Amino acid sequence: MSIRFYDTQQAQVRDFVPLTPGRVGLYYCGATVQGMPHVGHVRSAIAFDILVRWLEHRGLRVDVVRNVTDIDDKILEKSAASFTPDFEDDGTYQPAEDWFALAYRFEQAFADAYDTLGVRRPTYEPRATGHITEMHELITRLIDAGHAYPATDDSGDVYFDVRSYPAYGALTRQRVEDMQAAPDADPRGKRDPRDFALWKGHKDTDPATASWPSPWGRGRPGWHLECSAMAGKYLGTSFDIHGGGLDLRFPHHENELAQSTAAGDGFANFWMHNGMVTFEGEKMSKSIGNTISPAEMLDAAPARVVRYFLGQAHYRSQLDYKPSSLQEAAAAVERIDTFITNALQRIHAVAPGGDFELDLDHFEVTDDFAAAMDDDLNVPQALAALHETVRRGNKALAAGELEVADQALQQVLAMTSTLGLDDAAAGAAQSGSPAQQEALDTLVRAQLDERVQARAARDWARADQIRDTLAAAGIVVEDSAGGARWSLK
Repeated sequence: MSIRFYDTQQAQVRDFVPLTPGRVGLYYCGATVQGMPHVGHVRSAIAFDILVRWLEHRGLRVDVVRNVTDIDDKILEKSAASFTPDFEDDGTYQPAEDWFALAYRFEQAFADAYDTLGVRRPTYEPRATGHITEMHELITRLIDAGHAYPATDDSGDVYFDVRSYPAYGALTRQRVEDMQAAPDADPRGKRDPRDFALWKGHKDTDPATASWPSPWGRGRPGWHLECSAMAGKYLGTSFDIHGGGLDLRFPHHENELAQSTAAGDGFANFWMHNGMVTFEGEKMSKSIGNTISPAEMLDAAPARVVRYFLGQAHYRSQLDYKPSSLQEAAAAVERIDTFITNALQRIHAVAPGGDFELDLDHFEVTDDFAAAMDDDLNVPQALAALHETVRRGNKALAAGELEVADQALQQVLAMTSTLGLDDAAAGAAQSGSPAQQEALDTLVRAQLDERVQARAARDWARADQIRDTLAAAGIVVEDSAGGARWSLK
């Protein structure tokens, strides 16, 4: 079966064929680093991480570019608002945190969140401030082509002329007449209220460090321009996939498409957008208090559980969070881990907490899993295939059919790896250093041996006491025809 994805621009699922055989260029929008990451940011990153992993599983090389917007109106506003009274110095004020320091601090917070949730680093992660030259070149091309103009006042702004480009609105299928005015720059110098800023002239209220020289005067780039310039530099004038959250379709991605194609570039062959995260069916809003942050999720559940929850829905659908969501995800992860632990013990003699080496590169996912992932990255159906394989593996273990169980184990490990649950096997074998794991296994095995002796002597009270003591310590004992096995709760 061919790989098929939904293309937002064409509003249909269509066959995916890389522009360059064997190689995929993917650009997806990263963070505007004005604050801590929210759940929408990490859901988007996980969705595109799963996409990359699947394309690689299909034998394709994927060049991933995820930008960092480190200069923006909101970053400057947050910086300006960050000064605080110094009450130890007669009411004077501490200087505001420099905008670039603020941006870098939050950039690191995003990197930590991505790393914690198993989102692999992109091939390259460019910052907007490092690509001013490329932005000037793109603006010049647009002016020369008649699709951009310097402001008619002395602001130093440069705008994209939406009326000059008949295809404007193609991504979201809107008419210019139905669009709202672009709010990203002073409207006095615009020909049309909907024209959007490519370059923003420096204002006296802005820090001097937040401006760069240009042919149109000192200033800084417009948000939309940044992504077009960086995508073109690292992936070429035409590339395979542009992705991001559904909320970015307009105006951000619409404007990216317009300015890049108006300059003569082919730009993205596919546009892929992930859905939003809601709270019990409603849009999350700080004002009504129905938000949850990634940090709060990670305080409530292990990272693998949080990743499972954020990645379990179809990427294009809405993902609804409710108070029981993480518990449900934890139960699903535990079913997977319990099978992996039991299979490793029975088949490969790996004690809970012990090290093991299995060659994941030679493991294959099930046909049902592959068909689901090829069909517009249908993760819910892929998870159904994963859990069905877990059930088949458990049944085989119970029946002593170890070859069947081993095949299921290999398939489960391949599927969890493809979904980014790479540490599922290690997590199932429990955490801790190898020395700690070995010591724990030795102690528990001694207790289990004593329990075997007690049962052989029909000392049922002593056998039950040992089991209860282990249970109180968080150790689950399972009796089987092959002997007792243990795992941590």
